[in-house]
Amino acid sequence: MSTAPQAKKTTTTPADAAPPTTPLKTAQPEQPAVEETHDQIVRLDPALIVRDDYNARTTRTEPDDELKASVAELGVQDPIHVRPQGNGTYGAFKGWRRAQAQQAANTTAAARGRPARQIPAIVRADLADNDAMTHLLSLIENEHREQMHNRDRVKAIETLALIEVSEEQREKTARALKIKRTELRAARRAARLDDTHLHHARARGFDLVQMAELADVSDVSRAVQVLEDAHARDVAEEGGGRGHWNQALARLQQAKAEAEARQRALDALEKADVPLLPDYFPHGTKNTSRPLTELRTPLGAPLTPDKHAYCPGHAARLDEDFQPLWYCCDPAKYGHKLRPGAKQAKQSMSEEEREARARTIAGNKAWKTARTVREDFVQRLCTGRSLPDAVRQFALRTVMSPPSLYAKWCEKSETEAVARLLKVPDPGAHTSRHSREGDPFDELVRRQGKTRGWHQVFAQVAAAFEYSMREPKAWQNLNRHQAAYLMCLTAEGYRLSDVEELAATAYLPRPADEDQAA
Repeated sequence: MSTAPQAKKTTTTPADAAPPTTPLKTAQPEQPAVEETHDQIVRLDPALIVRDDYNARTTRTEPDDELKASVAELGVQDPIHVRPQGNGTYGAFKGWRRAQAQQAANTTAAARGRPARQIPAIVRADLADNDAMTHLLSLIENEHREQMHNRDRVKAIETLALIEVSEEQREKTARALKIKRTELRAARRAARLDDTHLHHARARGFDLVQMAELADVSDVSRAVQVLEDAHARDVAEEGGGRGHWNQALARLQQAKAEAEARQRALDALEKADVPLLPDYFPHGTKNTSRPLTELRTPLGAPLTPDKHAYCPGHAARLDEDFQPLWYCCDPAKYGHKLRPGAKQAKQSMSEEEREARARTIAGNKAWKTARTVREDFVQRLCTGRSLPDAVRQFALRTVMSPPSLYAKWCEKSETEAVARLLKVPDPGAHTSRHSREGDPFDELVRRQGKTRGWHQVFAQVAAAFEYSMREPKAWQNLNRHQAAYLMCLTAEGYRLSDVEELAATAYLPRPADEDQAA
């Protein structure tokens, strides 16, 4: 294996100027050798310099014409940073474009019979086996340069997240880049964004976690615009936070999940050669289809999907969860009988009825989506360092003057929801309520009751309210206790979704001018 030629140093030290003759009596603090080499500038042959594999810049790596002209005239003025490669070359992790410009200038000089220039460099031998630090230093160097590409930055942070380093080093990396540890972990997902989305995301101040979340839903219609608007609303509000963002992201995630579920259902029907009936027929058009649950065979036996599969009228519709509902498109034509007590066939809906049904379905879906965001917020309250006074008072009022929904919840002796909010193992996971011996949360109360007792009480209260509002249609008839629960969360920073705000409208405090108008 070849070795790097002796580099010429351009700096001198007192030791270089005059060899020591007599040892000094006063001992000087001994500095590590690696520290001494960091600031020593040497001059290298540009032909020996290659791009380091852990150079953070991966786009626009070629020198532009202005840089080439400057280097051809004056040479490289600021030293580049390199580390030995072990084969006689040096890997440039800072200044690779300058090194290429000098290489090009030397090629031109040689063709014209002029002397070649060497390049000033700082050789970091201490980084020879430290890819993580090399990559980090390269990223920080390029981060402050105008031509640093958005994708370079995200890909560089992704690489740092994948390199095996100690937790201490990972913490140091995050601090140096002024990002959170969660952003380091999110970089890999963020890197899936295309250049256009990356540019928009950085221009609007998205962090890496938000970029990753955008990448997860970027194929949903208008996802970029929806999240940009939510981010702008969060920034504009006092206190900031992610309230609008979380609600918007949940809606997009739900839309993506629904689109995927619908497509899977359609693919399964197509594979089985089952036609999909339209959800609506034009007003005035007779709908002859009937669900199989309302039909019987000529002998009066129930008409199951398996029995009906060979009927020419075999068809399906999809319910709100994209599960197939089996139909016969014309029972009379194909000889099926109505079961006794079957309801009259529904007439085609009017435009107003269709719009009302569409609003109901949209509201049901929005309520279901909002619940996931709300429970995440409640979980953070239940696992936080201290429970706010207003939340403790709400829990106390509920326990001391329990509404019927809380009493019904207590009768269920449910443990899974409470354990989930507290992020503890479910003590009732392997036993039924009738076979339990003792109270399931006794051990938790014994261990944490003194310091986190109110957290446990609120988790029980919150679980009761969440259970009472679990049905998708609950938003249509919220009572005052449920509205008070939502207001309690709002006071602690929770951002109501549109459907939650609509559901609680009757109980929300009205502005003074509205009161006077009333």
